[in-house]
Amino acid sequence: MPKNVMLKLATEKLRGLPLAVHLWDGEVISGAAPAVHMYISDSRALRVLAKPSLGGLARAYVEGWIDLRGKPRDILELGRTLCNAETPVNRRGVNWYWWRHTRNRDRRNIAYHYDVSNDFYALWLDRNRVYSCAYFEHPNDSLDTAQESKLDHICKKLMLQPGERFLDIGCGWGGLVLRAAEKYGVTATGITLSENQHEYVLQEIERRGLNGKVEVKLMDYRDVPEDHPYDKIASVGMFEHVGRRNLPEYFGKIQRLLRPGGLVMNHGITSAALDAEGLGSGISDFVEEYVFPGGELTHVSHVIAEMARAGLEPLDAENLRPHYAKTLWHWVNRLEDVQQQALEMIGEQKYRIWRIYMAGSAYAFERNWLALFQILGGKAREGGTQEYPFNRSYIYAR
Repeated sequence: MPKNVMLKLATEKLRGLPLAVHLWDGEVISGAAPAVHMYISDSRALRVLAKPSLGGLARAYVEGWIDLRGKPRDILELGRTLCNAETPVNRRGVNWYWWRHTRNRDRRNIAYHYDVSNDFYALWLDRNRVYSCAYFEHPNDSLDTAQESKLDHICKKLMLQPGERFLDIGCGWGGLVLRAAEKYGVTATGITLSENQHEYVLQEIERRGLNGKVEVKLMDYRDVPEDHPYDKIASVGMFEHVGRRNLPEYFGKIQRLLRPGGLVMNHGITSAALDAEGLGSGISDFVEEYVFPGGELTHVSHVIAEMARAGLEPLDAENLRPHYAKTLWHWVNRLEDVQQQALEMIGEQKYRIWRIYMAGSAYAFERNWLALFQILGGKAREGGTQEYPFNRSYIYAR
């Protein structure tokens, strides 16, 4: 398509929006009271704008074809309007991601996302480096407070007791295993595929004097020995990397690792649409290429069904969707506050990836395009008995 035709198509779509478009030749096309300024520096952006999608706009921003200046919320609202993306979903169909989930490929995928730099994540995460949805008991809680409340929320739901053996699958930088050992007296094991995270948790175990109480292993969940079952198991922000077709294997492994009467907490992102496998408008393709290669989403009903098929009774489910939106906006604001340091650490493109990805995710959780569920499951004893109270008061006890 000739450049002048693409320019005409693109500008027609942009007129009337609260946007000022700055072309490379100095021309400015401006709507009324622009809240966002778009600077086009590469003609490839015109093809994206002529037939816009949210994923396409994100790609153009990350590749530097366009620059977007304005408040993140205004930018995302503009993108939704421009792309006519009210409830963007990828409908269920033939899933071509399943073959990617080998041990070696999963290790590479995890390394791509998590082994950017421990120091980079430390710039904008909380003091415990918890890279998952926080829990805001009060709307004005700080991120540090909300993340510690989340760790306690999980520990209380699991009813952790001194002396129990506790496994955290995908332990990140160790926030949960360290708190579970220090505050709840368990013997904790964390596993991760990230070398950077593994090294950091080893240092924290030594620094806090928790040798013999906490251990961390560089290990795939499929390789955890089953000869000594755990009393309690948590998986936080990890099952999204497993793959929809692998959920039976995943929950089956957890069931075998759990003693009869034990509890498991599965905390992770799910699709809000019943028959979807991810976000549409090009978003899933963008995330696959730039952010989380190999990641997949499914509806919570499918997660619960697979837990039940594996022999794990679903006992409790809580949707923390508003909490994740709030968590992500905290991360975006904190990242923008340290922009120069982040740029020096990871460069312009990766900074743009993290900024647009986290802001877009916050927007998606706010608009109910995504959900975040904590699902508590149990492995019943012989005869079907289960260690679970008659009400939830134990979770909120001080």
